[in-house]
Amino acid sequence: MDEFADLTAFLSVTREGGFRGAARAGNTSASRLSDAVRRLEARLGVRLLHRTTRSVTPTDAGARLIERLEPALGEVRAALDVVNGFRDRPAGRLRLNVPVSAARLVLPRVVSPFLAMYPDIVLEVDAEDRFVDVLAGGFDAGIRYEERLEQDMVAVPIGPRVQRFAAAASPAYLARYGRPAHPRELLTHACLRGRFASGAMPAWDFERGGKKVKVEPKGPLIVGIGATTELAVDAAIAGSGVVYLFEDWLRPHIERGELEPVLEPWWPRFSGPFLYYAGRQQLPAPLRAFVDFVKSMQPWDRGEPG
Repeated sequence: MDEFADLTAFLSVTREGGFRGAARAGNTSASRLSDAVRRLEARLGVRLLHRTTRSVTPTDAGARLIERLEPALGEVRAALDVVNGFRDRPAGRLRLNVPVSAARLVLPRVVSPFLAMYPDIVLEVDAEDRFVDVLAGGFDAGIRYEERLEQDMVAVPIGPRVQRFAAAASPAYLARYGRPAHPRELLTHACLRGRFASGAMPAWDFERGGKKVKVEPKGPLIVGIGATTELAVDAAIAGSGVVYLFEDWLRPHIERGELEPVLEPWWPRFSGPFLYYAGRQQLPAPLRAFVDFVKSMQPWDRGEPG
């Protein structure tokens, strides 16, 4: 069991990119994880990690070990999870990878009642907007939109089934610069853009009466989508320009009068997110409980945004 714990520690360090991140994720100390990796390296007689003051990366030997270890430990966890079925209630850790928008707009409705129903489950959520292979990243499941789902994954609806992107600006900005009547008029406005970690800067899509319009406006601020999205909202409230984001994200600010809708008849609709996971027959008990819980919450709404 000590060797199993050291192997698990090694995988955690490589998955989190360092000892401190792994310590936070595993609710332990970096020194304890470092000792575990040193014991493993001494036992195997080979260095597994390159350590610098800025990064921790696997050596060639470490990378080869990870390739074989991930599926092997997955089988061990699955075997141990069989015993979980004999418990009165499921227990264990459930790791989810989700976009920041889902962490903000979808999970708040789910997390608290789920944890209340399953107090022996520890839910770990990583929120980021880059494309992640959930299995390779050590996650049990993720949340993603339909256009980014792999075909071999099982997908369960989670969150509103219809959403809209919305454009908004502060009353002061609109009073000073006017209210655009057509999406192309945004080309003459200060617009607050977002950029994915990949470097892609998505255009702003609009639709009305079957007519679609795509614009790529310019403006004084570009934020990283996800991590710094809220900065664009704050800038819009302060009067710096027009923001384009999930309607549910902007709705509280609109209702408080901090922002006003822009081009609302043109706001495009799109299908809501899905919880997705590998299509295997034997799900870990925490994931199975979460899937059943999410299914029990359907329908989320009647298909109406906002």
